Amino acid sequence: MRHARDGAAAAMSAASRILVARGKNEPQELENPDVGWGQRARDGVWVPTKDGQRVHIGIDTTAADTAAQVIRPSLRVFVGVDVDTDMVAQTTAGGVRLLTVIHGPEAPTEFRLPFALADGLALEAMPSGGYDVVHLRYGATVGRLYSPWACDSMFRSVKADYVLDGNVVTMRVAHEGAYYPVVADPLYSR
Repeated sequence: MRHARDGAAAAMSAASRILVARGKNEPQELENPDVGWGQRARDGVWVPTKDGQRVHIGIDTTAADTAAQVIRPSLRVFVGVDVDTDMVAQTTAGGVRLLTVIHGPEAPTEFRLPFALADGLALEAMPSGGYDVVHLRYGATVGRLYSPWACDSMFRSVKADYVLDGNVVTMRVAHEGAYYPVVADPLYSR
């Protein structure tokens, strides 16, 4: 079994390599006082919407009681949130990234993100494969879960998509045959 500190370093290293390869258009890690993290993976994160409300995104994994290693206020790592899986969670200017680092073929292919929405908000599927958080009364988009991407250690694209069941968004990552680690990126922004 890996030591927690070594696991956090490995997860951050894998995520960093992939993000650098993707280029400078990636949202940058930044402190955001409107984002509130829980202590454990199951506690998830509270994120802002454009209209001042908050959305809760949970992290539903087999090891949901995994405590966060807080590296700095805008970066935390959940080591071992599932079999062969870590999560590097970044706060950004408009929300959060939940960089899911898959270390091997035994890792799950589905990752559940339960959403708790304020009254009057709903998730609406977008043609891009992502979901908008929509204010039902005004029809305005007040937040967005961008379509996921995934990449293996050879910087090859790995198929990733979402399915919605009620208010639970499941990210599916088809990592079979990939070169590990694979990094998948759910990104929410207001």
